[in-house]
Amino acid sequence: MLSYWLPIFIGALLIGYSVSKPYWRAYQRNKIRKQPFKKHWRKIIQQRMPYFRTMPADLQLQLKQLIQVFLAEKKFIGCNGVIITDEIRITVAAQACLLLLNRDTDFYPKLQTILVYPRAFVKNQHNNHIDGVHFTQKVVLAGESWDFGKVVLSWQDTMQGAQIPDDGKNVVIHEFAHQLDQENGTANGAPVLDKAQGYLCWSDVFSEQFELLKKQAQTGQPSLFDYYGATAPAEFFAVASEVFFEQAQSLHRHYPSLYQQLKQYYQVDPIHW
Repeated sequence: MLSYWLPIFIGALLIGYSVSKPYWRAYQRNKIRKQPFKKHWRKIIQQRMPYFRTMPADLQLQLKQLIQVFLAEKKFIGCNGVIITDEIRITVAAQACLLLLNRDTDFYPKLQTILVYPRAFVKNQHNNHIDGVHFTQKVVLAGESWDFGKVVLSWQDTMQGAQIPDDGKNVVIHEFAHQLDQENGTANGAPVLDKAQGYLCWSDVFSEQFELLKKQAQTGQPSLFDYYGATAPAEFFAVASEVFFEQAQSLHRHYPSLYQQLKQYYQVDPIHW
């Protein structure tokens, strides 16, 4: 008799756990948000992120609450001699959480670990020639986003990205935009959109700008976007996200349709910061 009821009991427990888990997670996150934000954490943000002081007060508060949850849920690992400190954790978290402001978010659900290197790191990258020949080359990277739970960052580039907030280059924003893009599978430049934002309009706007950037890269024509964004739609979304947060005025002036799509997606309007 016991052998008959045991699978049913275990199944009921598993169903109950699955149903209650989101509510329990939301409860825990609300508790974390209500905790006082540490004073030395605030100093780190003010020192490392100069534009934090120009953000609206409500977004400053929201950002600090997002940082608290992010730090409670994500693990940091230092590589090649890097010792993880609050300065590193806060500097990374503050920039990563910019992308979560005003959004119904699950805090990068796939992400578990952030690996931090002292500076740009070398990786063996596998590629294929047009003729199909496979080859391996060494590339130097400032960051990388994996779709199985890891983000890799250069601490040197992370600091520079935070301290120079208007050059359109920010490795943390770039890699965490990839994380958003990877929430529904492999990064392809089309992250999960709100019901009110249609994929057709998103695709039309992004495809047009992506093709334009490819032409600019081929001819050497100056562009607001880094040419690296021309290598793939996923990279263009990440590069465009960097420009959206760091050069909002220029993006809005030159590419208003693209700015509108990113504004609707990220639910913020940094042109006013």
